[in-house]
Amino acid sequence: MKAKPTSVVVAMSGGLDSSMAAALLKTRGWEVHGLHFLLPAPALITDARITAAKRIARHLEISLQTIDLRKDFERLIIAPFVDAYVQGITPNPCVRCNALVKFENLLRYAKENGIHFIATGHYARLETGDERRGVQLLRGRDKRKDQSYFLHRLEHVCLLRSVFPLGEMSKQEAKDQAREMGLPVQSIPESQEICFIPENDYRFFVATRRGHGVNKSGNIISVDGQKLGGHAGAYRYTIGQRQGLGIASSRPYYVKEIRPEANEVVVARREALFSRRVEAAIFHWIGKMPPERVVEAQAQIRYRHRAAPGSLEVISPDEVRFTFDEPQWAVTPGQALVCYDGERVLGGGWIRRMRN
Repeated sequence: MKAKPTSVVVAMSGGLDSSMAAALLKTRGWEVHGLHFLLPAPALITDARITAAKRIARHLEISLQTIDLRKDFERLIIAPFVDAYVQGITPNPCVRCNALVKFENLLRYAKENGIHFIATGHYARLETGDERRGVQLLRGRDKRKDQSYFLHRLEHVCLLRSVFPLGEMSKQEAKDQAREMGLPVQSIPESQEICFIPENDYRFFVATRRGHGVNKSGNIISVDGQKLGGHAGAYRYTIGQRQGLGIASSRPYYVKEIRPEANEVVVARREALFSRRVEAAIFHWIGKMPPERVVEAQAQIRYRHRAAPGSLEVISPDEVRFTFDEPQWAVTPGQALVCYDGERVLGGGWIRRMRN
């Protein structure tokens, strides 16, 4: 953390990570302001988060403001999320939320209130020593918790004013230090994989939003066009899915492709889901685009995917093609392709649907 202590506004959800971020900054001499975002969630969870954030703010003796972002979240995150599934792609709402909702509003609040920096509890790091590259986004030290993948779409002006106090820590170290500091972090309902979906059932959520018309029956077919079964809505399937296909076979089938225009779900054996080439659009570079047309790099095709080496080819300023040295399994349209040069994030874009 290169920035000298001054004023900072911290996004405080009420959970351990954001609470520790605020506590660490306070102990290091920063003038800390807390900001709590109201986002779509069941009332019990919303109330628990507000109560927890207020408890931490009182303990740290810092101010806490609350901003209702539920309408913005509905427009910018939920509506595109539902549209994506209906269009046969698997969205990543967390990436969009960080860039379009959380950091955007943190930065706006900071500007409006004369606060110099913004901070969150993300496990990521920043580096500002290279004048040629500008501010660089790096992986967090804790490889198991690293969240740089989710931050790859942040604008340069946002990164310049950001601070990630947990970037050099592991999750366990954060827990231990919170206990040592006597931080009153109590158990609140943890964020689900998709925070705005009850019980993490996106199928029910999409059907509720779009009505029964979305449950249009269609065929499950093999790659050579043979009908193997039926479905009650192509949005119910994602690439790599094995369960719920209803196909009797000695060897399992996996979803390989979703064709919303034909209302078909294409399945294949596991080995058919490996591919080396990925194309991504609306690519966002952290810093300057590399001068070479092709560079060696590593890439992740989803958050839990281990970054794999290959060649990053620049097709246009916002389009890239990544060719992995070894085939990767279940490349999924709608997910983010995030490219790295070692610890440094080069940038990321949205994986496009491809035909083999």
